[in-house]
Amino acid sequence: MKQPAPGTAAASILLLLLKVTVSSIGASSPRLFQHTASKSKNYLTKEEFWFNQTIDHFSPYDRRQFGQRYYEYLDNFRIPDGPIFLKICGESACDGIVNDYLGVLAKKFGAALVSLEHRYYGKSSPFKSLTTENLRYLSSKQALFDLASFRHYYQIGESAGPECKSVLQEITRLVDQRLGANDKALRTLFGAAELYNEGDFLYFLADAAVTAFQYGNPDKLCIPLIEAKKSGEDLVEAYATYVKEYYIKGLGVSVETYDQQHLKETTLTSDSDRLWWFQVCTEVAYFQVAPSNDSIRSTKVDTRYHLDLCKNVFGESIYPDVCATNLCYGGTRIGGSKIIFTNGSQDPWRHASKQTSSPEMPSYIMKCHNCGHGTDMRGCPQSPLVPEGDSKNCSSPDAVNKVRQHIIEHIDLWLSQCQSSGRNLM
Repeated sequence: MKQPAPGTAAASILLLLLKVTVSSIGASSPRLFQHTASKSKNYLTKEEFWFNQTIDHFSPYDRRQFGQRYYEYLDNFRIPDGPIFLKICGESACDGIVNDYLGVLAKKFGAALVSLEHRYYGKSSPFKSLTTENLRYLSSKQALFDLASFRHYYQIGESAGPECKSVLQEITRLVDQRLGANDKALRTLFGAAELYNEGDFLYFLADAAVTAFQYGNPDKLCIPLIEAKKSGEDLVEAYATYVKEYYIKGLGVSVETYDQQHLKETTLTSDSDRLWWFQVCTEVAYFQVAPSNDSIRSTKVDTRYHLDLCKNVFGESIYPDVCATNLCYGGTRIGGSKIIFTNGSQDPWRHASKQTSSPEMPSYIMKCHNCGHGTDMRGCPQSPLVPEGDSKNCSSPDAVNKVRQHIIEHIDLWLSQCQSSGRNLM
């Protein structure tokens, strides 16, 4: 896209998806979102553009650069003073701009859509291999400076419910009991024979369950399990059927991505599991552990498992510096403005998001039976993605649409403030 004239009163809106630790159920890593986004055919555009990005924003001497991929969708752009929505792809390959609710907002506000791929993910890698040494420039701080640099380059402005939870807890107990008897047969039952590490296997089983809640498909998991419980069927076998049919076959999740040996692979590929774990193990420590009581996860998936994984995959000196991360971003006292926080009532990530609204950083929770991760943008359920964020599939469309109306009102207000002040940046 050509750069607009210096006097153009355009505004950019940064859409941030904050992921936070949840102890009661846990939240899955981005692996599912990566799969659904990359496989969906519902794109507004897949035409690639490239930007020369700085490798190390914090070095006064290092001037090396790498190609960072981005996309732009201008069909609804109101020239010359329309806003520009900058959509962050997150920790995954970015294959285009998905046709979700953000496209609806762009049409309403006459906005251009621009989406920048996260450094290292997808095709935006500075190096040909993912050795620990090469990953030293992969951090949220570098990524935020990427966004600032890219922006300048443009010159422009408790989810499961008691019944299902009880069944899942019983399944966890039964699996723990059977692990000692015949591990190979149990792993094979779940289609995960290659997960020799006990912790990897249990983490895989936990992710398979929480994904149903995170992406707005609780009935896919809970209804068959509750019926199996009532009819006296083998609950482990019933859960194995869900894992194989829905999680592996239906969503296309690769069991291999849970294997620590796979995570140690440094060859540059389209898979981003090693990249995400590097950020977890060095910065944010989003360890999804079993709480001391009333958990649906195995107690063996604890902090020690995660710390051992970090050391095994990346080396002895790798551990998450959580204090430095909180100091940098302010912890619960977020330093920012004009950010809207939205969470689905069944999204496991919601607990540690910003829950208290303020004028400059409003927070909303969409309450419905299948309101999961990103419901405000993508409707229900989250997998597969639905075009233009159709809210009709949500159990309470009115709840979703009410929050969407609030989003529109805030964007409208902030854009009017920007235009009235004569500024071209928000």
